[in-house]
Amino acid sequence: MQLSSTGPRPRVLHVSQPVDGGVARVVTDLVRAQLAAGAEVTVACPADGGLAPAAGALGCDVRHWRATRSPGPLLAREVRDLRRVLREVSPDLVHAHSAKAGLVARLAVRGRLPTVFQPHAWSFEAVGGATRLLALNWERAGARWASRMVCVSEAERCTGRRSGIGGRWSVVPNGVDTDRFSPVPAHVGRSGIALLDGTAPTAPLVVCVGRLCRQKGQDVLVEAWHEVTRRVPSARLVLVGDGPDAPALRAAAPSSVLFAGSVADVVPWYRAADLVVLPSRWEGMALAPLEAMACGRPVVVTDVDGARESLPPGQGPRCLVPPERPDALAGAVADLLLDPPLRESLGRQGRRYVTTTHDVRHMTGAVLDVYRELLGTAPGGRATGVAHTEYRESIHS
Repeated sequence: MQLSSTGPRPRVLHVSQPVDGGVARVVTDLVRAQLAAGAEVTVACPADGGLAPAAGALGCDVRHWRATRSPGPLLAREVRDLRRVLREVSPDLVHAHSAKAGLVARLAVRGRLPTVFQPHAWSFEAVGGATRLLALNWERAGARWASRMVCVSEAERCTGRRSGIGGRWSVVPNGVDTDRFSPVPAHVGRSGIALLDGTAPTAPLVVCVGRLCRQKGQDVLVEAWHEVTRRVPSARLVLVGDGPDAPALRAAAPSSVLFAGSVADVVPWYRAADLVVLPSRWEGMALAPLEAMACGRPVVVTDVDGARESLPPGQGPRCLVPPERPDALAGAVADLLLDPPLRESLGRQGRRYVTTTHDVRHMTGAVLDVYRELLGTAPGGRATGVAHTEYRESIHS
């Protein structure tokens, strides 16, 4: 699928912070598809994490942009550094991913180029009090500098609209590579995973993939795990990922909880699992449940924005639990561990659903359609070429 059949190759600049986890995987998938579609693609991101090497390996131009994960005293420097990247790259379109990159990119561009902002979950859902109000007021104000806001779920869009964030919206659900994330029998999946040495081959295995942080709710899962093992004594839980909550989780976890840390390839862990759990407090639309279902594994997720939309129709009563309810989470997990035929049926349903609804090719194609629309005219209805010339003159002045 070509981005443009005539004229020069469009230049796309992705700006991303964070540089790991689901956001990095989405950006990498977009870069791969856009290079194949004939675009000139640049990624501006911090050098640490997996995004820069992954994008570089695809043949993408990578610019190391120094940026912290959260807003702070270095914000003015981060905006200046990104303006330098903009001068060097001279993009036709900027696509900013997540709250921090969205803040800096919109301050740097200020609507003078077609700008896509993709929140990947709203920043104001992560905080409370005065900080929440500040984040919400920024998103309301910053919307005027986004030509399009791309949400990964209808629930995420509704939350934005309900919170008073205006602008033009597109909903593009996340997608996964259904060739890479594919099923194998669980006993085959467990072979070769050193961390599972000494674990009985028949022991029920629950896997949670995600950054170890408050958003992902692993603390709720660890609390629930005591009740799970009361009902299923041989069960084991593996937390795959790293993050700021790792020390506290290790201190609170019983011996039946294993820590895999950050891994280069999560596919073996999905294939090893009998059940995959993501007990998030908030989400846009996490990749982990989609990846797990693509591997034919049933999932249990919390009833938060995006997560409920990731489930196949009809699975909610068994696989959807209220957030921050360890009792409900324990009940759902234990019930499924004790019912192998139901797990197998749910896994087959999930695989069919992801291949038809959440294939990565659907996602990347929909984003390309947004680009095609925006590259026709710049904000205010001016021709892109005129706006681009004016922007170059203003940013160099």
